[in-house]
Amino acid sequence: MPVRLLLLALGTFAVGTDSMVVAGILSPIAADLGVSVTSAGQLVTVFALAYALLAPPLAALTARLPRRRLLLSALAVFTLANALSALAPTFGLLLATRVLAAAGAALYTPNANAVATTLVAPERRGRALATVLGGMTVATALGVPLGTWVGRGDWRMTMWLVTALGLIAWAGLAALLRDLPTPVGAPPTLRERLAPLKDRRVLGAGLTTLVFFLAFQSVYIYLATAVHGATGGDAGRLSLVMLTTGLASVAGSWLGGRLVDRAGVRPVLIVGSAVAAAAFTALPWLGRSMPGALVYAVVVPLAGWAVSIALPHRLASLDPANAPLLISLNSSALYLGTAAGGAAGSAAIALLGTHWFPLSATAWALAACATAALTTRPARAAATAAGPAPRVPAPQA
Repeated sequence: MPVRLLLLALGTFAVGTDSMVVAGILSPIAADLGVSVTSAGQLVTVFALAYALLAPPLAALTARLPRRRLLLSALAVFTLANALSALAPTFGLLLATRVLAAAGAALYTPNANAVATTLVAPERRGRALATVLGGMTVATALGVPLGTWVGRGDWRMTMWLVTALGLIAWAGLAALLRDLPTPVGAPPTLRERLAPLKDRRVLGAGLTTLVFFLAFQSVYIYLATAVHGATGGDAGRLSLVMLTTGLASVAGSWLGGRLVDRAGVRPVLIVGSAVAAAAFTALPWLGRSMPGALVYAVVVPLAGWAVSIALPHRLASLDPANAPLLISLNSSALYLGTAAGGAAGSAAIALLGTHWFPLSATAWALAACATAALTTRPARAAATAAGPAPRVPAPQA
């Protein structure tokens, strides 16, 4: 496997770790900076919202820049932002550094995917993309629990860990990423990137993504609070829960791909959302013991990541020729849902308390289930209306 692909994947590993590891160190951040846990949770909200809002205009503004310069600049901004996060003396400054980190991440990830396809022969592009995107998956499985464990005594060490990962990736790419081919054709404008939103089917798919991730993240961001009865605030136990969640996420991605191929998108969306809703409902009881918390840490990621595979597949199938553009819109909806989930989880804790707040996620998951049911058709009906199904490329972002 080309070393340059592994370095690109290391960058996406750093980005993936950074985007969600804060969920595992909310309590140390809150204690150190004198804010509540729910306020600290807005660090995830700010990062996700900034990523979602900045990605389309930044892509349009930088489309004509040389990709090597763009990748190195994006990774430099991301790495510097995490160093500033580690040094931030106040919560307000920490929030500002998260916006800067999100800007770097929003530039790096899509361009890393694009560059990966230029480093290999056409018949190996799928595997190249899988390698780079695999950095995000491994971040969920290993980066987040590792960051949680490293930050158990001092949350700033977690930020330094992400900084080190970004710096290693930057140095490697600066040394080895040369002679990249120039992109062919004019890049899409911002208006062209947003044009698919005029299609009601695209809007329905995007809304499903947003609502589902709102439900999922409203609990995940505050998972340490939800399972406090099981962990007793012990960082080692929380790291075990996060590791289990990460490994189940990888399994859920694998399962989701196969279920979509066999059963279709609609059943995976509806059943996965319903299973997640049931687990959210049970969490106030499961979170009282380690066995229960670990059961939750297996069930929800299995269902949630299966759904996360079905969501971009659904969008790609609407217009296979424009699949990369549609999938980028799905990513924006995902990050908007994550941002809304941070706010919704905080509000639920304020209204329902730290024990019962997962019940609000039940309502959101059922809303996602209903949205999926109302905006999709059974496979037989869809096939009858549309004729032979087009060949859909695998999701690439």
